[in-house]
Amino acid sequence: MQAPFYPIIYVRGYAMTEGERDETAADPFCGFNLGSTVYRAAIDKDVPPKRFIFESPVLRLSSDFGYSDVYEQGADIMDAEWQPRGDKAGIDARSIIVYRYYDAGSTLFGEGKASPIEDYARGLSTLILKVRDLVCAQEAGALAPGDFRCYLVAHSMGGLVVRGFLQNPALGSAAARRAVDKVFTYATPHNGIDVVGMNVPSWFSANDMSNFNRKRMADYLNLEAAFAKYDRVDYVPAGAFPLDRIFCMVGTNRSDYEAGKGLSRTFVGNGSDGLVKIANASVWGLDAENNVTGASATAYAYRSHSGVYGIVNSEESYQNLTRFLFGDVRVDLWLEIDEVRLPAEIEHEDVDALYQFELQARARGKRWLLSRRIAEEDSPACRTHKQLTTQGAAGARNVYLSTVFLANSAKVSTTDRTLSYAMDVRMRVPDYEVERAFWPNRHYEGSYLFRDSLTVTLTPALAAGGEWKVDYGWESQTVGVASHSLSYTALKGGKLRLEVDLPAPNTKPGVAGKVVLIASAWN
Repeated sequence: MQAPFYPIIYVRGYAMTEGERDETAADPFCGFNLGSTVYRAAIDKDVPPKRFIFESPVLRLSSDFGYSDVYEQGADIMDAEWQPRGDKAGIDARSIIVYRYYDAGSTLFGEGKASPIEDYARGLSTLILKVRDLVCAQEAGALAPGDFRCYLVAHSMGGLVVRGFLQNPALGSAAARRAVDKVFTYATPHNGIDVVGMNVPSWFSANDMSNFNRKRMADYLNLEAAFAKYDRVDYVPAGAFPLDRIFCMVGTNRSDYEAGKGLSRTFVGNGSDGLVKIANASVWGLDAENNVTGASATAYAYRSHSGVYGIVNSEESYQNLTRFLFGDVRVDLWLEIDEVRLPAEIEHEDVDALYQFELQARARGKRWLLSRRIAEEDSPACRTHKQLTTQGAAGARNVYLSTVFLANSAKVSTTDRTLSYAMDVRMRVPDYEVERAFWPNRHYEGSYLFRDSLTVTLTPALAAGGEWKVDYGWESQTVGVASHSLSYTALKGGKLRLEVDLPAPNTKPGVAGKVVLIASAWN
C-alpha cells in the first residue's frame, strides 16, 4: 500500500422503512454515488440556487485519486461467488468498499426486518478483516496483516455503527479496530436525535428509532459512566480511538430537508440539518477519569441531511474528506478573546450580551468553502459577555472555530510547495441587555463588532524539525495578499502555534484578541 491511499469503507445512514431498505439494497453504492448540480448560496429560498456540478464521491475518488470499486461479475466481496478480477489475487489498496448492512433487512435479500445496531457493528468488523486479507493477498506477501490500514467514511447512523464497533470491545475484533486509520462522519447524530426539544424515547422501538435514544446509545457505545456524568453520549473514551483521527462534517441547512414532507425539519427545529442538531453532530474526547479533553476536527457546510442539497453529495464535504484523508497540513482555527469593550453608556451597568463568532474558510481559487459558520444558519460559536469577562474563564475566551486540512494539488511539483487559504472572521453582538432588559440605544440589527478577512500562506519544512515559512495579511490592509511574515512557537508533537492580532481599533464597543492557528504536518 502507498500511504495515505488506503481502502475506503463507506457505511451508509439510517433507512427507516422496509421500502427504504429495499431501495438501499437495490443501490450498488448506497448513496455514495449520488452527485448534485445545485447548491444554495443564500438561505433565502426566493434566491434561485446556483449551478455547480459535483459528480459524486465515488466518481471523484476514481478520477482524482485512482480509486475503484470491488464489484466483480455482479458479486460483492462478501458474496460466496466473488472472485478477484482477472489474474489478481485480491483487491487493490485504492478500493472503495460499500458496507451493505441493510441487504439482510430488505425484502429483496432478506426478511424485510432490520437488525440491532450491534449486529451491524460486528458485521463491519468482519468486513474490515475480509478487506485486509484481500489487500494483503494482492500485495503478494509484501504487506503484513498487522500493517494493513483502512479508512471508515460514514453518513448519519453509519457513524454510530462505526463508533459502536470502535468503542465497544464486545462488538468486533481488536485486530479490525487496529486496522482503522481515520474516521470521517457526515451528519452523524453523535449525541442522538432530538425532536420537539426532547430526545427520542427509549420505548420508541418502531423502525429502530430507539437507536438514537441516549440511554440506548450509551449501552452500545460503551459509555454508561460518561452518560451518567454528562447526560450526553458524543464522547470517544480514552484508548478507544485517537480523537485527532476523527473528522465530523456538520450540516446546517434544515430548510431543504424534505423527509416526511418536511415534518422532520419542523419537529427537529432550528440549528439542525433537518434531522440532526448541529450541537449533536460532533464528538469529544475523554480521559481515563471521564474528563473532557477536547473536540474532534469539525467543519460546517450549508447542506441538509440528505436530498438534492444533501451533505454527502456536495463538493464542500468531498474536499474536506479528501484533504483529511490525503492532505499535507492540518490547521485548527481558534479565536482568543482578550477583551470585550461595552458601549461607554453602559460599561458600569449590570450588562450581559450574546456574542456570535462566524467563520468562512476559503481555499485559494475555489468556488466552495471548507467551512461555513454563520449566525443566520444557526451555526456560529457563541459566548455570553459574562463568560468572556469572568475572571479565570480562560476556557470560555478560547473559541474554537473549525479545522481545515490543506493539500498541495501539484504533489509532483518541486517548485511551489505553498499552501494558502483565507478565513473571514466576524464577531457580532445581537443584543445588549441591561438589568435583563433589551437596550436599544446603540442597537443596529445585523451590525458587527469585528469583521475582516485573513489570508494565510504556509510552506511546510522540507524535513522534520526544519523551518516553516508563514505569511499573513488582513484584507482591510492588503486585499488577497499575505505580505507580512509571521513567527510561530513550536509545541509538543511537532505542532506550531501561530498568532495574528485582530486589527481592531480601541473603540467602545469593541473587541481585542487574536486569531490562533495550530498547524502541523499531516500524513
